[in-house]
Amino acid sequence: MTPRVRAPELPQNNPWFNTEKPLSLQQLKGRVVILDFWTYCCINCLHILPTLKYLEQKYKDSLTVIGVHSAKFDNEKETENIRQAILRYDIEHAVLVDSGFRVWEEYTVRAWPTLMVIDPQGYVVGYVSGEGDRNVLDELIQKLISQHQEKGTINFQELSLTLEKQRKPLITPLAFPGKVLATQAGLFIADSGHHRIVISSLDGEIIHLIGTGQSGLTDGSFDEAQFFAPQGMAFDEENQILYVADTENHALRRVDLKRQVVETIAGTGEQSRNIRPHSGAARETMLNSPWDLQLWGNSLFIAIAGSHQIWELDLETNIVKTYAGMGAEACIDGELSESAFAQPSGITTDGQELYIADSEVSSIRAVGLIEPRQVRTVCGSGDLFGFGDVDGQGFDVRLQHCLGVEYAQNNLWIADTYNHKIKLVNPHTGNCQTVLGDGSVGLQDGQGKNTRFSEPSGLSVMGSLLFIADTNNHAIRRLDLDTLTVTTLQFPNLCAPDVCIPHES
Repeated sequence: MTPRVRAPELPQNNPWFNTEKPLSLQQLKGRVVILDFWTYCCINCLHILPTLKYLEQKYKDSLTVIGVHSAKFDNEKETENIRQAILRYDIEHAVLVDSGFRVWEEYTVRAWPTLMVIDPQGYVVGYVSGEGDRNVLDELIQKLISQHQEKGTINFQELSLTLEKQRKPLITPLAFPGKVLATQAGLFIADSGHHRIVISSLDGEIIHLIGTGQSGLTDGSFDEAQFFAPQGMAFDEENQILYVADTENHALRRVDLKRQVVETIAGTGEQSRNIRPHSGAARETMLNSPWDLQLWGNSLFIAIAGSHQIWELDLETNIVKTYAGMGAEACIDGELSESAFAQPSGITTDGQELYIADSEVSSIRAVGLIEPRQVRTVCGSGDLFGFGDVDGQGFDVRLQHCLGVEYAQNNLWIADTYNHKIKLVNPHTGNCQTVLGDGSVGLQDGQGKNTRFSEPSGLSVMGSLLFIADTNNHAIRRLDLDTLTVTTLQFPNLCAPDVCIPHES
């Protein structure tokens, strides 16, 4: 018989979130405890959250989930950034900041995410690594509850927590805007935290709000449609159609500006578990966290962050298929079918190649659209742990979890998200230089490097203006390309959902 292992106690003097005071395993005796070892950049960690939410609701009087945040990137070690991630992803369980990987090492964790299950007597009874299976966890929890009920070692009572979102409700007009798209028809903003699309003029005057502001997957008119954390967009000027990567719905949506309706055109609303290259009818094929879009002729190219691939939707046949990436999380150049990406989160094109912000390898990749169609690395280390903040050439460049990329005037603008900077890359030589941001978190307008951002994630150029989705500042910033002056766009008629009824012109 395997000896039972007592779960190591949790540190009490580290920062804790979503709770008035630190939780201890001693105090949680009599309850089933799940420790979720996560880091907020990791798409697989985000995919676990709905499972945890389901289990927390089902067993609220006998299960306690504790997120153990063991940071991958330097930027994720900052406690305020972790708090922002808790708000962004609506995490409602206690979160412990695992400074220096102490808890990770005590529990001999090897990968993100890992769920460690502790029984009501304080012993580790099992763990699941990767995205795991909700049913396996559900069965294990049920079994533990009935076993310990018989032994009289379970303590049924609901645990009350003080959530970050209750302490400081987010009532800003925009909430964690992920992407922005500037067009002749106006500025499209993925107001990700408010689950809606905002359309304004380039000066911030509101034209339309699309979505109720509540998360859901509902087609229909602008005021009845629902999204779930939408991200990247692409616009068909001629037909006045906006395409939206509806990330947490694992779907693509089409917004018809003339008819003012939203419809789902790809995905089923369920997350795909199939990472092998495949194809199918768009409405019947499951997707896995589509993050950004690029229109090219009759094709809509998709950065699929969840399966580490680039996909293509043929808008004439409505067939969706894997275009590049074998599904492994890595940085492998070469043939489309043999290539690999790591959480691609931004996409743009010059008409010859697609350019990808490949966030988990902190690199910019290029994917050929015309023969010979090859994948190459433009700049960055191509290594899952090769990140930093170094300007220079090609492989010597270090970025930190870049999420946004935009092609304009023979160059690539990069949102170097976790370095809080905007950089300029030559797509042919791989030369990378910082243009905006001094590397510190802040909201500071001004010129060039005398500016500050907070995890900028999306970029769009229109004429002589570059628009920046400055995600953790809940802001859209505007750069004049001629003077390199940054200003923060104001939206005088925009409110958070349910705060006030905004005026629609």
